[in-house]
Amino acid sequence: MNKTERMLAIVIELQRKGVLRAEDLAAKFETSIRTIYRDVQALSEAGVPVAGAPGVGYSLMEGYFLPPVGFTAEEAVALLIGADFVRIRLDAEYGAKARSSQEKIEAILPENVREETERIRSAIRLLNEREGKTRGQEKETFEQLRQAILGKRRVRFRYSKNLPDSDGYRHGERTVDPYGLVFSQGVWMLVAFCGLRHAIRHFRLSRMNELALLEDSFLLVPGFRFQDHRPIDDRNVTVHMLVDEAIADRVQESDNFYMESFEPGEEGWQATFRVRRVEDLLQWTLGWGAAVRVLEPESLRKRVREEIKKMLERY
Repeated sequence: MNKTERMLAIVIELQRKGVLRAEDLAAKFETSIRTIYRDVQALSEAGVPVAGAPGVGYSLMEGYFLPPVGFTAEEAVALLIGADFVRIRLDAEYGAKARSSQEKIEAILPENVREETERIRSAIRLLNEREGKTRGQEKETFEQLRQAILGKRRVRFRYSKNLPDSDGYRHGERTVDPYGLVFSQGVWMLVAFCGLRHAIRHFRLSRMNELALLEDSFLLVPGFRFQDHRPIDDRNVTVHMLVDEAIADRVQESDNFYMESFEPGEEGWQATFRVRRVEDLLQWTLGWGAAVRVLEPESLRKRVREEIKKMLERY
């Protein structure tokens, strides 16, 4: 139990029992009397009217009470759907915790709020679009990484990159210090210090294989704060494309990560992207066929021509 949870529990205990000594509270929460003194002082500074009488104990001023937690139908729906997301996207342990949380929330709702919550929730569904082996493997990877992060243990895995390195290889083994997990653009990413690159890198869980927790422990890079971490934006190549009107809506719905703007023009829709290298957009561009045309840079136009030539030779 952390300090915030303990302080809330102290208020609830005083509300239930009226008067309690510091010794009683210390025994209840398995902490020291000095800690209880500090907690009560913090409560007083936060505006909670805790009165203390020598030889008697602490009590709440008459008329003060902590109201029971109540939810509106919309608040309850938000929590229940959030728990649905946890069950779908996280590992089995958190999935079980999410379900038990849902049951507790549903149990404390007044009947009229529960009925309204059920009505709203029946119109909203989260579908797991990637059921089966792939999703199961990713959940298992998530659970292993979560344990490694909490235990500060290094991990080793085989990783498949989207594009090959300068040496031409897409697959390789990595040993990393796992710092945290981020859900971005519909995928889970591991933020970790990579022993190969000697820098903080991001790894998609879906591209990891043969993950193993090592006995080696690690320390965070001095000054690193996961909550403040933002990846360096090194997308320095700008790409302009022309998109046919007939597929403009589908291109916009594709929600390409690299797209910066998408605006109508005289000859079609103008799409602007920022990438690290032109190969980041090669397959995406080819997938739209003649309906998408690269305007610049010339390096991407050349790569598209080369790929089309290879395709013609095969057909």
